This record gives sequence, structure tokens and C-alpha cells, in this order.
Amino acid sequence: MLEHYLSLFVKAVFVENILLAFFLGMCSFLAVSKKVETAVGLGTAVTFVLVITAPMNWLIHEYILKEGALSWLSFISEDFEKLDLSFLNFITFIATIAAMVQLVEMVIDKFSPRLYAALGIFLPLIAVNCAILGACLFMVEREYTLGEATVFGAGAGLGWFLAIVAMASIRMKIRYSNVPSGLKGLGLTMLITGLMSMAFMLFSGIQL
Repeated sequence: MLEHYLSLFVKAVFVENILLAFFLGMCSFLAVSKKVETAVGLGTAVTFVLVITAPMNWLIHEYILKEGALSWLSFISEDFEKLDLSFLNFITFIATIAAMVQLVEMVIDKFSPRLYAALGIFLPLIAVNCAILGACLFMVEREYTLGEATVFGAGAGLGWFLAIVAMASIRMKIRYSNVPSGLKGLGLTMLITGLMSMAFMLFSGIQL
């Protein structure tokens, strides 16, 4: 069992990196990866939100939303055994994510006002970060167990963290390089993102 969880974790971090393999969460990735400090802060916040929301959304889906999930209420009415609320997955998952983001926002504002100011509008926008919602939807599509969903959420968060910190480090180095004027700014950033994605594709040959 431990080997299975370890395999799933490594796969989520490297082989199927949610940012570099699926390109989810690109908006905040490109905008906040200018400084390592802010990249670390946002990456940590995204990881924390994923670790919390993945198992929470799994529980909500399994015991409330999916077809037959409300069978435990059959003592009230037999109709609950056939009820399918899975069409509410999107809005329910986003609501759960938004609640966790609000918690993270309050904690960062309390203990690190400087980081809170540096992250700016991109901190509350974690609530609509498609990397987090994508991880929750993958969890449902792949029919993970609660343990697998938690491990996958942690792995996906760490993978996103590594990607944004690596990009921030590269962009800080580039500041002292002689970059052609036509490539300065977003153009070079997109090029580096593509190269990083190709580099992470090397992990796809790993058999765990």
C-alpha cells in the first residue's frame, strides 16, 4: 500500500505535473513567477489548499453528490437511493476551494503582511485556479479512494510549487542576461515554460 501511494505521489509531482503536463494554473504561474519569494508563497498556498480540498471534495462527492451517495438517508425515503447530484460537482468543488482559500488568505494576512501584499489579487484568485479544480475533477474521473485523493492532491500541489519556483529562479537569472529585445517579457517566459514542460516529459518513461 505504501509503495502504491509513493508511486502515485511521484507520478503526480513529476510524470503528470499538473502545470507542465496539463498546463493548468498558467495565469497565476506566469504572473507571480517574477520573484522567488512570492513564487514560494503562492506555491505553498496552492499546495495547502490542494491537500485540504482534495479529500474534502472526495468526501462530498462520495457521500452527497454521486449517484446513490445519499442511500444512507434511505430511512427517510427510498428515492434517496436513486438520487444523482453529480451535476453539482463543479459548483460544489469551487465553493469548497473558495472557503479554503479564504482561510489561507486570512492566515497569510495575519502572519506575513508583506507576502500578502506581494501576492495581491492572485491570492484570492486561487479560488478559481484551474489547477486546483482540475486536480479535484481528475480525482473523481480516476475514481481514487480517500487516501489516493489526499496523496494525489499533495503531489499535484508540490508539482505546481516546484514548477513556479523553478520558473521564478530562472526569470531572476535572466534579468542579468543579455536577452534579445524581441524575446523580453512574456515571450521568453512562454518559451521557458515550453522547455520546462519538455524536460519534465523525460519523467514519463519512469515505470513505478
